[in-house]
Amino acid sequence: MRQLSRLQKGMTLQCQSEVPAIRIRALNDAPLSTSGEYVLYWMIANRRLQSNFSLQRAIDWSNELQKPLIILEALRSGYRWASQRIHRFIIEGMADNAKALETHDVLYYPYVEPDHDEGKGLLKALSSRACVIITDNFPCFMLPRMSAAAAKQSKVRMEAIDSNGIYPMYDTDRVFTKAHSFRRHLQKTIVPHLQDFPLVDPLDAYDAGTAKLPEEITQRWPLRSLQELTKLDWIADLPIDQKVLPAPIKGGSQQAQQQLDDFLTMLPRYHEDRNHPDKDPSSGLSPYLHFGHISAHTIFTQCMQQDKWELDNIAEKPNGSRNGWWGASEAVEAFLDELITWREIGYNMCAHTDNYDQYESLPDWARKTMEEHLDDSREYIYSLEEFEQANTHDKVWNAAQRQLIQEGRIHNYLRMLWGKKIYEWTATPQDALSVMIELNNKYALDGRNPNSYSGIFWVLGRYDRAWGPERKVFGKIRFMSSENTARKLKAKEYFKTYG
Repeated sequence: MRQLSRLQKGMTLQCQSEVPAIRIRALNDAPLSTSGEYVLYWMIANRRLQSNFSLQRAIDWSNELQKPLIILEALRSGYRWASQRIHRFIIEGMADNAKALETHDVLYYPYVEPDHDEGKGLLKALSSRACVIITDNFPCFMLPRMSAAAAKQSKVRMEAIDSNGIYPMYDTDRVFTKAHSFRRHLQKTIVPHLQDFPLVDPLDAYDAGTAKLPEEITQRWPLRSLQELTKLDWIADLPIDQKVLPAPIKGGSQQAQQQLDDFLTMLPRYHEDRNHPDKDPSSGLSPYLHFGHISAHTIFTQCMQQDKWELDNIAEKPNGSRNGWWGASEAVEAFLDELITWREIGYNMCAHTDNYDQYESLPDWARKTMEEHLDDSREYIYSLEEFEQANTHDKVWNAAQRQLIQEGRIHNYLRMLWGKKIYEWTATPQDALSVMIELNNKYALDGRNPNSYSGIFWVLGRYDRAWGPERKVFGKIRFMSSENTARKLKAKEYFKTYG
């Protein structure tokens, strides 16, 4: 019997084979420098020390070359939507990393830019002394452009490692337009990848010593101490949006694991209660997945261990069905469809489509029906400011927007309605997309992510089909009403809290 626990056991560490080749992409043609002083891991998305293929690859190189490892985790101030909310969540993760690395020989370099462009030159200075640079392959937001620009300037080999999900992004070149077809594809191809998980604790294999940096670098770009990363009062002085306040939940790998532990107690009722805000057994893991504070592999493993699942439970033939193929409990099957199918179809889109965040990326049928109804009269038209302030006529929509502002999230079912109403109350689908992207990316902790773009563009037909009867404004786009939504949900306490 193939036990799940066996999937987490690493084999002998070998630089060229331990991390699956499909997850490794060279970003430039520069050579490896054996005369360099260290291996540099530029941590930009997988901000964790466990179950991280990027860190594992960096350690492979360090051991192979017998060169020490430096982990650079830097945070700019000038990225779009930079705010106290996002900064604090990331820095809380830095604090966890700094504390964990106190007992290791790896040099951890947490750098938070004190003013715009103050961090310019740091990566270049570190790269000039490196043997090889490893970074994270994240297919969304500013990160692909940032990585490509750094690789172009680098004089040494730079690799980007995919540690985003269970299914490697580049195992296929196909862009999937329907969840059913993607699910069926996964059922045909995912089993080998279930036997190729990252090492849980890659640092256990590290044996290349401690790096030292010249003072000309550390004085020019001082790293943040563990005390600073923990205290956090200095964030109020940074040139970021100070009006978007921290969310109630705390960031970091420690809190991510606690969130997973809490979710596992609710998991058995996930399939029955996930659409009801007052019961809400949703995982709450999306922000931690987005910032890389926890791995999809970790979540999968612990869910399956609790379910006493074995790899042999998987059905012999793929059928594209949401239920039954995994051979797990009904609740776990429902959660896996969210964790793998719906989450990773977004990564598939972003990895293979440059215009994933543009109106033109929508299906032809969706654009056609919306354009046919472009001149339909709208009963309400709201500005971005009115949406942002939850100043509409609709108490259900307003409650969802208030939750977003206060907590950095919206209950999953209400998030769909939130988007549908924005489309209904804006003059054009392009305006609707602009409003949804702005509000989601500004306030949601899991914004700026392939999964959140999937949700936004689903509102306008991505991954969906044409629906009838044809309606005013919506045409053949799936329609949702606040009245029907409120009747379906058990949300009395939710509306009392946010209404």
